[in-house]
Amino acid sequence: MASVAGCTGSSGATTHGTATAGGTATPADVVSDCLLAPASCYAPALFRVEYGIQPLLDKGIDGRGETVTVVAVAPSFGATAPMTPIAPPPGATAGQHPGVSAASDIRQDLAAFDGMFRLPAARIQVVTTLAGAGSPWQAADEEVQDTEIVHTVAPDAALRVVLLPANVPDSAANATAGLLAGLRLAVSGTDVALISFSLGEHYFTKAQVTQLHSVLLGAEAHHVTVIAGSGDNGGFSQADFGGTAVKEVSLPASDPLVLAAGGTTLDGNLSAGFYIGETAWNGQAGFALSSGASGGGFSHLYARPAYQDGVHGISAARGVPDVAGEADQSGGWGFVYTGGGKRWIMPASGTGAAASLWGGLMALADQDAHHDLGFVNPAIYRIAHGSRYPQTFHDITTGSNIVNTPPIGLGGYQAGPGWDPVTGWGSPDAQVLVPLLAA
Repeated sequence: MASVAGCTGSSGATTHGTATAGGTATPADVVSDCLLAPASCYAPALFRVEYGIQPLLDKGIDGRGETVTVVAVAPSFGATAPMTPIAPPPGATAGQHPGVSAASDIRQDLAAFDGMFRLPAARIQVVTTLAGAGSPWQAADEEVQDTEIVHTVAPDAALRVVLLPANVPDSAANATAGLLAGLRLAVSGTDVALISFSLGEHYFTKAQVTQLHSVLLGAEAHHVTVIAGSGDNGGFSQADFGGTAVKEVSLPASDPLVLAAGGTTLDGNLSAGFYIGETAWNGQAGFALSSGASGGGFSHLYARPAYQDGVHGISAARGVPDVAGEADQSGGWGFVYTGGGKRWIMPASGTGAAASLWGGLMALADQDAHHDLGFVNPAIYRIAHGSRYPQTFHDITTGSNIVNTPPIGLGGYQAGPGWDPVTGWGSPDAQVLVPLLAA
């Protein structure tokens, strides 16, 4: 296990496989900056305004006392050398950050990010029980993206990363086993756990589905909120491991004990300083420039949970997602990555970014409530069914997650008023939603 307090100072190692560090990142050459005109990303402060987060921070609701755990795949051994490809995690859109060719040091990433955007120094712990302790600070771009988004939303929350072995993307067996082991470790000793990668339901055996649900029941019993991205391939699961896409939703998002986050594209110029609108994230429908689409649909494994009873457009099965947030690379959260001795300022992308937004929000809600809220889905749906829905959520009524996946053809759904299997109830207005969750 490795831990950083504040990401400043020098690094060192202690016994029992624990490295301690704090270090200011050595300045690196900026080879890509999505903030420059014409901007393809936006500074974190603008998202705080768009999603109503800043008023909470101004009141001291900043995540202090809470821990958010991110499950991430370790980069391949030796990936610090320039031009070493980094495989995307299962369920992620390949080539989301095509300019990145080397692993980074997450201490340097966070230090550079905090310095650039004037955030308090991040406190991070990396758990290497599963991945091995060889290079605990090495990180791929997905891990860096997710931790920096959580840190943006809840800047005083402690960050914890559970690293999965680098061979997780190599096969379905590795991926399903790694997801189960990682989630089991992630929900222990945290307040909020999030996982950004996803796997189609058909990859899991019945025994693994049972094991996964058992882990989530344990999380519920210990009041841990578990959040997952709904996937980046619209109405299909991702065609991982050389297979073909399947019309289905993905785990762990489809388990009823998980808060599933879909993806949106923010409309207009965030620099306006106020919320303009959103549409469903779909690179194939002309609403976005990136190649993915918000995962969504109905489970083949789980019946409709009680909290989804009475939802317009729901079926007899568990509907995914529950909520949503920005996921489009053409206008995403700006995050800082320092791989290979160079520095990139890149737009976040994928429903993992949306899950990270909600991970930070849940840390704020836990702090505001003075206790861990844990399994929050019933409260989300209760609020959305009530008169405050228009104030608590941005209802996404345009766009779809319909994609064309040869040789299968079209698959997906249209967004519409209220809940839909593309963006759920929509994206948050945190200044209203968080106090209602905490009440």
